[in-house]
Amino acid sequence: MSVSVLLVDDQELMRMAFRMVIESQEDLVVAGEAANGLEAVERVRELRPDVVLMDVRMPELDGVQATRRIVDADPDARVIILTTFDLDEHVYAALRAGASGFLLKDAQPAELLAAIRAVASGDAVVAPSITRRLLDAHAHRLVPPGTGEEPASRMPEAERQRFQQLTSREREVLMLVAGSLSNAEIAERLYLSEATVKSHVGRILAKLGLRDRVQIVVFAYEHGLVVPARG
Repeated sequence: MSVSVLLVDDQELMRMAFRMVIESQEDLVVAGEAANGLEAVERVRELRPDVVLMDVRMPELDGVQATRRIVDADPDARVIILTTFDLDEHVYAALRAGASGFLLKDAQPAELLAAIRAVASGDAVVAPSITRRLLDAHAHRLVPPGTGEEPASRMPEAERQRFQQLTSREREVLMLVAGSLSNAEIAERLYLSEATVKSHVGRILAKLGLRDRVQIVVFAYEHGLVVPARG
């Protein structure tokens, strides 16, 4: 069964380029197009696409607001945010609004296709550049090393209680998800099966009340759980 994609961008040439790449694949189909956020919300309601490729900066309604409306109306909606700059200030807001992925417009065709398939299957796509930016933005929340302080100690009470429900293995998986590792990469790192990792991720989402892997990344960075790599 084909994965249907809605293209949302105010530049017709950009939509044409994405259409050519997507329609070159037997398992993908372009369900429709929209030139701004308001049109996107309407088209999603009408067409129910599997994945939405959403530009950030558009007239009428920007990609962040459109994503929020789409996800509020349908929590299962899958949106990949497209932007020209990996430091776009709107990207993080879009991820918090419920986007399932982030991709640069100049990504290689293979990256675009892989992202669409990953998001359609329920996974998420978060580029290392955005996780680096999240760390920079929230580094002040990191627990100072050597203090013996628990990471959860600085969380709001309700979130701290949910976090403490995680097992040590689930916390380990959470950290690796926050580092943008795929289930396969986590499985190899922890010597587990991919099915086991997927189960751990599912339990993490349920216990923390999160939507998907992107929300795990946001949660980890917002609460200072991620420690920068040395070197």
